[in-house]
Amino acid sequence: MSDALPPGSAIGILGGGQLGRMLALAAARLGLKVHIYEPAAAPAGDVAWRLTTASYDDEAALRAFAESVDVVTFEFENVPAAALDLIESLRPIRPNRRALATSQDRLSEKEFLQGIGLTVAPFAPVSSRHGLDAALATVGAPAILKTRRLGYDGKGQARLASAADADAAWQAMAGADAILEGFVEFTTEVSVIAARGIDGAVAAYDPGENVHEDGILRTTTVPATLSLSLAADAVLLAGRILNALDYVGVLGVELFVTPRGLVVNEIAPRVHNSGHWTQTGCIIDQFEQHIRAVAGWPLGDGSRHSDVVMENLIGEDMARVPPLAASGAALHLYGKAEVRPGRKTGHVNRITGPAR
Repeated sequence: MSDALPPGSAIGILGGGQLGRMLALAAARLGLKVHIYEPAAAPAGDVAWRLTTASYDDEAALRAFAESVDVVTFEFENVPAAALDLIESLRPIRPNRRALATSQDRLSEKEFLQGIGLTVAPFAPVSSRHGLDAALATVGAPAILKTRRLGYDGKGQARLASAADADAAWQAMAGADAILEGFVEFTTEVSVIAARGIDGAVAAYDPGENVHEDGILRTTTVPATLSLSLAADAVLLAGRILNALDYVGVLGVELFVTPRGLVVNEIAPRVHNSGHWTQTGCIIDQFEQHIRAVAGWPLGDGSRHSDVVMENLIGEDMARVPPLAASGAALHLYGKAEVRPGRKTGHVNRITGPAR
């Protein structure tokens, strides 16, 4: 641990949502402090050492934030490059800027994954209405048109059952550069949460099986319905991505299981919603694993001791909190002041038995 931050050191986190909140709690268990930087309301600020509420173009606030910590990480991808430039001139950023830039742009992400020999859905860039016609001629339909940047939880996307839907799909992009992705016929969607340390060591959690509703993750079940060989392939694939990016921290990799093997849907350079089950199913969860990695500590054991189902609480699901609290499930609420349709406000983890 010669390069490790000693207890009492401070980690800066860009973004103050629920992922930042759970990272701050994990850091506190390890005797590390967390400074949150967030332009808006910040549930993470309730449990952090310090909170800065300022925009990403406030150079004085960014400088003071960076100078108060020893290393900086992030809980979401869409931090402006100029803010990162300033911070990186003062403190190391982990994961590195290449990982962030790759995941910020869906086209760059697809090209990177193809470039290291992984399989992705058919795709083509789209920057105009005419370009959408050309992309449809290449990719075909049905397909999905997505903004290259800033989309999440089903936002910034339009489905095309046929070329007749092209006008409406392009209008939904509101002029943003986009990418057309062909539909993948899959039996299951799974994700692998994996980590890489400063020393290059890699630790991966078992793949989880995901179910989405309206583009938002509803449940993750572990173990996933996968053969042992495909589960091993998924973990090895995640390791290939981590090493290719010289990554430090936790990464989420979403995969489609198809008759021809695994197809990478997307990567997330941070702790991930589909990894929340690790809080109940593992001794070292994804949040502690990320803090260990960015602080230069040895990675923890990611092995699973229990089968778990994680369920997101979304919008009006908050009305279910009293019975859930009495059900024996592990309840995690995010401290968000406002409940809105489609907004994640918490999750529950249920142990379904010993690890199989």
